[in-house]
Amino acid sequence: MPQLTRRRFLVISAALPGLAALPARASTLYRWRGLALGAEAEIYLDHPDAAEISSRAAAEIARLEAIFSLFRADSALSQLNAAGRLDAPPFELLECLALSGRVHAATGGLFDPTVQPLWALYASRYSAGTTPAPDDLARTLAHVGWDGVSMDETAIRLRPGMALTLNGVAQGFIADRITALLRAEGLTDVLVNTGEFRALGGMPDGSPWPVHLTAGGEIGLRDGALASSAALGTTFDQSGTVGHILNPKTGLSAAARWRLVSIGANSAAEADALSTAACLMQDRTSIEAALKTFPTARLAALT
Repeated sequence: MPQLTRRRFLVISAALPGLAALPARASTLYRWRGLALGAEAEIYLDHPDAAEISSRAAAEIARLEAIFSLFRADSALSQLNAAGRLDAPPFELLECLALSGRVHAATGGLFDPTVQPLWALYASRYSAGTTPAPDDLARTLAHVGWDGVSMDETAIRLRPGMALTLNGVAQGFIADRITALLRAEGLTDVLVNTGEFRALGGMPDGSPWPVHLTAGGEIGLRDGALASSAALGTTFDQSGTVGHILNPKTGLSAAARWRLVSIGANSAAEADALSTAACLMQDRTSIEAALKTFPTARLAALT
């Protein structure tokens, strides 16, 4: 599978949620800024050793990128895609794939990390100034399907021609991991933003963390996660009409029924995967039915 760069093939056409301006009383918060899987990342905390703690969190983000990145040829995921098999896989990769399987089942197959060949097809065609033809889609769909993935602690195996993307879940997974690391450091009031949000406690003054939704409104986050997806959040075409969320059953890009879907849960990985799949669903009822499989998941915003 060729390594494709977002700069070359994608057009960012819509912003996703960010942290609203913090009150003046939060001026003592330490803010770390960096990248996680190509997205801007932030950690907010109030601690005398905030800089040192944040550096350990940054090292953990880098370690996890070496597992999940599609843009590093040496990552565990890239090696799996290249060879169709990965022996002695990292535990984190197995855990993320296990969650992906649960979300796949809960969403009737709409969340499916095996869409990577479709993504590569769209990217290559649009970069060449054309669009995927029906025959292209039919051939590529033969290499899509969760039943082509098998795994245990010894190896992960893919059917020939298959490849995985975890871009719809890994950012949330990393947010959960960093939050767990900070909890183990003894911190109680932290916000982690890796493209998806995970809060440990609230702001140091006791108020919730204010997360601004670009489609309008604000959500207060405390001891939980929030993830958002938009059908046109990232697009393949210059006009911004062909989004990056692809239907694993039809091969077509998600219809832009909503500007933004935001899911809350205890786990940012769950919320991330569920919000991705929700962009492919027909209505609010379908989304809420899928969320019932996950006890803490809720539809936070649909605009």
